[in-house]
Amino acid sequence: MRFTGIAVTLALVALVAVAPLGRFVGAQDTSEQEMLDQRVRDFLAKARWRARTLNVSEADGQKLHDLIVENGYTRAVEVGTSTGHSTIWIAWALSKTGGKLITIEIHERRHKNALANLEKAGLSSFVDARLADAHELVPELEGPFDFAFIDADKDWYVRYFNWLLPELEVGGCFTAHNVSESGEGSPGENAPPGKMEEGTVEFVQEILATPGLDTEFFTGGGGLSISYKR
Repeated sequence: MRFTGIAVTLALVALVAVAPLGRFVGAQDTSEQEMLDQRVRDFLAKARWRARTLNVSEADGQKLHDLIVENGYTRAVEVGTSTGHSTIWIAWALSKTGGKLITIEIHERRHKNALANLEKAGLSSFVDARLADAHELVPELEGPFDFAFIDADKDWYVRYFNWLLPELEVGGCFTAHNVSESGEGSPGENAPPGKMEEGTVEFVQEILATPGLDTEFFTGGGGLSISYKR
C-alpha cells in the first residue's frame, strides 16, 4: 500500500498525539515516575525530623520544584549543595521535565552527605554533583542554563549572579535563597543567631537595577528572589 504525503503527515500527527510525552522530551515513563515520586516523598517525610540539616524549608523546596515543572526547565545549576535538600527538590522536578542539574559544594562532608541523600531519594542520575570551590568553578561554567539557584556565601551573591546571567537563556529563571524585597532575608545557615548574613541587600539592589529582568519575591519560607530573564 502506498501512502500519499498527506496520509503520512496525518499518521505522524496521530502518533505524536497518542505517544507519551516522556518519549519525546526525555522524561520518564508514567509508571517509573510514579514510583520515583513515592520514593522521593518517603525520603522527604523521613527527613523532616532532621530539620536543622535542611538548607531550604519545605515551602521553599516546593516553590523551586514548581517553578521548574511549570516552565519546563531542563538545564539547571545550583551553587551551594549543602546536604542536598534543595538539590532533591530541584532534581525531582527535573526528573519530570527530562532535565539535569549541576550542583556545587565546597565542603567535602556536606558533599558526601548530599550524594548519600540523592541516592536514597533515587535522584542521583539527574544530578552532576561537584566538589569544588564555586568562586573558581562558576565563572568557568558553560551554559546555556534555564534555571539557577544560589544558596551559598551571601557576600558573593552579586558575583554569582553576574557570572551566571549571561549563561541564562531568555525565559530562564534565576533564584536566590534567604532574600526578601528589602534585602533582609531570613538568617542563612552560616549566620549567627539573630543576625542576617551580609550581601543580600546589595544583591537585591543589583537584580532590581538589571535591565531585562522581571523579579518577584516568595515569602512562604526562608525568602526567595525569583528573576525571569526577558
